[in-house]
Amino acid sequence: MKFRPCIDLHNGKVKQIIGSTLKDDDPSSLKENFVSDLSPSYYASLFKKDNLTGGHVIMLGKGNETAAEDALLAWKDGLQLGGGMNDANAKFWLERGAAAVIVTSYVFNDGIIDWTNLDKIAAITGKQRLVLDLSCKKKNNNYYIVTNRWQVFTDVFLDRKLFSDLSDYCFEFLIHAVDVEGGCKGIDTELLSLLADYSPIPVTYAGGIRDMNDIKIIQEKGKGKIDFTVGSALDIFGGSGIKYEDLVSWMNENG
Repeated sequence: MKFRPCIDLHNGKVKQIIGSTLKDDDPSSLKENFVSDLSPSYYASLFKKDNLTGGHVIMLGKGNETAAEDALLAWKDGLQLGGGMNDANAKFWLERGAAAVIVTSYVFNDGIIDWTNLDKIAAITGKQRLVLDLSCKKKNNNYYIVTNRWQVFTDVFLDRKLFSDLSDYCFEFLIHAVDVEGGCKGIDTELLSLLADYSPIPVTYAGGIRDMNDIKIIQEKGKGKIDFTVGSALDIFGGSGIKYEDLVSWMNENG
C-alpha cells in the first residue's frame, strides 16, 4: 500500500476541484477547493525528491498541455498522464516523459467498452505503460463507470469479470469514488472492499480522504493492497486534514 501523489491541471494551473462540477457547457458550475500559485514542475520536483513513485498528472480539459509538459520535464518517466488520451496522442506523451498514459473516455464510450479502441491504444503503449481509469458512481447497488467529466453513466459496472478482462491490457487501475470525491468527508469503504476483492492488479483509489485515520481505514478495508492519492485534504493543496510531511514519513515507514 502506497501513497500516490497527484497534480490536477485546469486552465494551466494546479488546482483541486470537485471534478463532477466541471462542465464545458456551464463553466460557472465549477467548484474550486484550491488554486496554486506554484508551477506543476514545483510539485513534480517535490514528489521526485521524496521518491513518491506512481503518481499522476491529470489534464482537466483543454489548455493544459504546456503545464503537463512542465511537470513531465521535471520528472521524466516519473509520472503518469491522463486527460484526453487516445491512440493519436499516446505516443507523443510517452515520448515527452509520461511513465504511462491513463485512459477513460477513449475506451468507455457510447455507454460500453470499445474493445477496438482498447486494442489500438494497448498496441501503442504496451501493458506496462497503460492505466485504465474506472472512476465510478453507485447506482442500483452497483458501481458504474462514469465518463465525460463524470457526468455520464456507462452501462459498465464493476464486477470480478470486468477486472479480469481489463487487466490483460493494463498494469494498473485508477479509480475515483465520484460520490465522495472532492468533499473531504470520508472515503467509500464499500468500494474499497470491492476493489481489494476483485482486482488482480494494482489499484489506486481517490475520493473523500480527510485525515490520517482514513489512511488506516484504507489499509484495513483494502487489505493492504489498495494504493491511494490525496487531494483537497493535503496541506500543499490548501487542505488542513493531512500534512504532506506526515504522508512522506508514513511512506518511509510503511511503503
